[in-house]
Amino acid sequence: MKTFRPARVAEAVREVASETILFELRDPRVKLVTVTRAEVSGDLQHAKVYVSVMGTDKEQQLTLRALKHAAGYVQSKLAKRLQTRYTPVITFVLDQGVKNSIEITRLINEALGKPAAAAAGAGEEPGEWEEAPPHGADAADGTAGGGRAGS
Repeated sequence: MKTFRPARVAEAVREVASETILFELRDPRVKLVTVTRAEVSGDLQHAKVYVSVMGTDKEQQLTLRALKHAAGYVQSKLAKRLQTRYTPVITFVLDQGVKNSIEITRLINEALGKPAAAAAGAGEEPGEWEEAPPHGADAADGTAGGGRAGS
């Protein structure tokens, strides 16, 4: 059996789910959610939507519960997009990939002998950023625009 049709449907599920979560859900429990991928069964009747949620474990579980509550709404949006006989039943699953990659990075840095806080970029003193030159100005090392967080 060809696998390109489930792949196309999975991509459509991912797009619809991410757009619906980002723009249409008004539940205050749903925040800081990223749809990472979607998997569709071979018969196109079941879909797993993997989401990454930033926050503590309690916040993640609360957000996942809210997403499971809104699964029917997301499924109705998907039904309008797909022109198939059956609309896949959506199940939201917490994706641990981002959490695992951060943990692996921490372990690698620990093995290389780098301190964990400095490797994450949060090891500086709080007042150090206040004395940094404005964006675009010459820094002490002669480079332009360096030293600001988020740029």
